[in-house]
Amino acid sequence: MAQTDQQVSAIHLDAVGGISGDMFAAAILDAHVSLWPRCEAAISALSLPTGTSARTETVTHKGFKGTRFTVQLLNDERSKNHSHTPWIKIRSMLLDAPLEAGVRDTAVGIFTILAEAEAAVHGIATDDVTFHEVGAIDSIVDITVAAVLIDAMAPCFWSVGPLPQGRGQVKTQHGYIPIPAPATTKILEGFIFVDDGENGERVTPTGAAILKFLEPSFSRDTVPRVLSGTGMGFGTKEFESRANLLRASLFGGSSANVNNDIVEVLRCEIDDQTSEDLAIAIDHLRATDGVLDVCQWPVFAKKGRVALALQVLVLPNSADVITQVILAETTTLGVRRTVQYRDVLSRDNIDVNGVDVKIAHRPSGVTAKAAIGDVSAIKTAKNRDARRRATETKALREGNNDG
Repeated sequence: MAQTDQQVSAIHLDAVGGISGDMFAAAILDAHVSLWPRCEAAISALSLPTGTSARTETVTHKGFKGTRFTVQLLNDERSKNHSHTPWIKIRSMLLDAPLEAGVRDTAVGIFTILAEAEAAVHGIATDDVTFHEVGAIDSIVDITVAAVLIDAMAPCFWSVGPLPQGRGQVKTQHGYIPIPAPATTKILEGFIFVDDGENGERVTPTGAAILKFLEPSFSRDTVPRVLSGTGMGFGTKEFESRANLLRASLFGGSSANVNNDIVEVLRCEIDDQTSEDLAIAIDHLRATDGVLDVCQWPVFAKKGRVALALQVLVLPNSADVITQVILAETTTLGVRRTVQYRDVLSRDNIDVNGVDVKIAHRPSGVTAKAAIGDVSAIKTAKNRDARRRATETKALREGNNDG
């Protein structure tokens, strides 16, 4: 096992053999075996039949060593393992279980993706969905363990390479269906697939739902990062040309004082909106949830007109909504969107006699900056500057004493 105790900022998944819930769990646990006690605690928190357990084992397959994750059931429970299980029953079980909040929300989120896909495929309401294979006890355990691992890695940038499409048909409660299964194809619309010539199901609905929940990037990460470990998760099927493994490559940051995250940059140019109305629109944008920053600057547009370039920095999961806000608040006809990576200094805020002071931990040392708004009532620039300097000096002294 390639163990790592370093902070993880990014994980790249290579679905060499494919991806399923148990392969995802195995790959992350192969790299982070220290998380296994948390997984065991989550399994114990579920209202599962007596005798249900799970384990990891080190295996070697086609010359590679890694981890396999399996769920054990009593013989009588195994015979019931493919019974019909309503989605609302699974949801209630997860909501009622004494799970950590982040784990519970993640598990419910993954199952919701599955339920919505099944509802769309069968043309029924989401709450009317009844799971067959996915409702089995081992799938519930797989998703719960995956939720523990995803929550433990957060916040984390996920990326994935092309997914193997697979060939042939798979037997289900509805009879034989083509590979990938309908729910899988519904979930993974927009993902990149490749036909590597191997037969069989390569991406299970559970694996697909986990990927969808992660919202991974399909492009290579361009941020410099330190490779902190790798994990090999094995499935049980055999393929002729390759090992049935999922590889997880774990990366850490480049500095202890720098946090890596991802933002989306929304950009447009405006030349036909009055400055007073545009100022109102920008105020509305600044007040929108998910907006990190808004800036503007003059540019020369077509026909020599002076226009305004508008740039809005947003959280990725808010980008769709904020794009609609821009289109509603301004006269622009389009918004350009790019995903960018940024390094953010670790920082703290200290209140010094009613003045908020931001402490930044830079590679060269700690700096302090008082909020100008908190000293704006002071008359004359000299007095304001003196107050800011005094509060910043005190904040640095208090910060050093706390450390």
